[in-house]
Amino acid sequence: MSELELTVSRTISAPREKVFNAWLSPAMMAKFMAVPNGSTAPSRVSNDPIKGGRFSIVMVTPEKDVPHAGTYLEIDPVSHLSFTWESPHSLDDSVVTIDLAEIDATTTEVTLRHVKFRSEDSRNGHEKGWSAILANLAQSLT
Repeated sequence: MSELELTVSRTISAPREKVFNAWLSPAMMAKFMAVPNGSTAPSRVSNDPIKGGRFSIVMVTPEKDVPHAGTYLEIDPVSHLSFTWESPHSLDDSVVTIDLAEIDATTTEVTLRHVKFRSEDSRNGHEKGWSAILANLAQSLT
């Protein structure tokens, strides 16, 4: 059986460096790392954005707080991030990679790949979540 994975992409109207920096800024992450339920409360974020550093994201919903955490595996300035993803709905060795391609000086293509899920339902839920997060990121940067 093949490993469950997902890939989502979005074109964002912002320079690649600004998009990259948003993924490492706790203040920016608090704005766009949110569950796709329309909650307007910012997430609580802390991080140590170095290879081997940890991050913590607590997504706030009306019903409950949803904790997420991980370890930065790779940080290649303005082009690539890779980190483990620990959430109530993912496997412990789940990994997210983010690749940023410059379309022009003010536009960036973001490709997010996430591997290893407990089930197809979990993968599908994460696909919805990551798509909403990329939409939030685009909105936060405009």
